[in-house]
Amino acid sequence: MESRPRPSARRAVVLLSGGLDSATTLALAIEQGFESYALTVRYGQRHAVEVDRAVAQAQALGARAHRVVDLDLGFVGGSALTDPGIDVPKGRTDEQVESGIPPTYVPARNTVFLSLALAWAEGLGACDLFLGVNAVDYSGYPDCRPEFIEAFETLANRATKLGVESRPFRIHAPLLHWTKARIVQEADRLGIDVSRTVSCYDPGPAGEPCGRCDACVLRARGFREAGLVDPTAGVRRADS
Repeated sequence: MESRPRPSARRAVVLLSGGLDSATTLALAIEQGFESYALTVRYGQRHAVEVDRAVAQAQALGARAHRVVDLDLGFVGGSALTDPGIDVPKGRTDEQVESGIPPTYVPARNTVFLSLALAWAEGLGACDLFLGVNAVDYSGYPDCRPEFIEAFETLANRATKLGVESRPFRIHAPLLHWTKARIVQEADRLGIDVSRTVSCYDPGPAGEPCGRCDACVLRARGFREAGLVDPTAGVRRADS
């Protein structure tokens, strides 16, 4: 059972996917003194096992409360993460991973997620939102770029009662300019159990990574460059 919020606490809503980046972001928000309310969206993603991992992370890291919202984005189509008829790309080179927008992009996903986080934040009287987007080692998503974060912060302060009449909202993306290696090192410093994070876009039923999708490639490179061992690296999908 969640405890009642303290009136004097600095509150923040943190988007928590169940992956390495968002777990690190939640831990950073808590370390910075924010009473953190974690928000996870079950949106019809094929890697829905990450939702279970998010529940565990929220509890382990000390979130004040955690909400899982069901919102089926499968009707939108156009993404390998929600449409079983579109294959998740695997075995791509670093050059291919770093060029163009891949089919794992979900149309307007972070805009939708941040809108949900913004609504909950306003209801809580919280003016800080955190998300774990990254614009360095990423797969080219347009909603992981600095321009998007800046634009959404402007929108938040023009589209809400709290933003217009009281206090401005701030969108925190602490990992935005970090390499994956630095994120891995920070997760290690913060004591995050990275074995309980899921990065793979096409994992097995228990979260076993495929080892070949873009997310797996970026994660492996991050651990390698950080000089640390990924405890999930020795586990693979049976059909990988």
